[in-house]
Amino acid sequence: MGNSMDYIYTSAEQKILIEVEQKSIRQSVIEQYIRCRKIQGMTQAKLAKRAGIPRTNITRFESGNYNPSLEMLVRIAAALGMTLQVQLMGKE
Repeated sequence: MGNSMDYIYTSAEQKILIEVEQKSIRQSVIEQYIRCRKIQGMTQAKLAKRAGIPRTNITRFESGNYNPSLEMLVRIAAALGMTLQVQLMGKE
């Protein structure tokens, strides 16, 4: 059985482009969360406690070794006193 996302690919090149875009978005999100946490002078442990998430999950997320759920991203944002905004944009 194929990948559940196979139907969105029209070519191998498109699959590669989508994977590159996912990697870029993930890295950007991670950098934003780390920047906000550090600006507030908050440790990973303090953020984890506020968000009700194990510190190991915060560490793995920030190192890029964890693909967080939307729920986790919302909880971390709330613990930082922020909200999460997801936006779809047209292709150029």
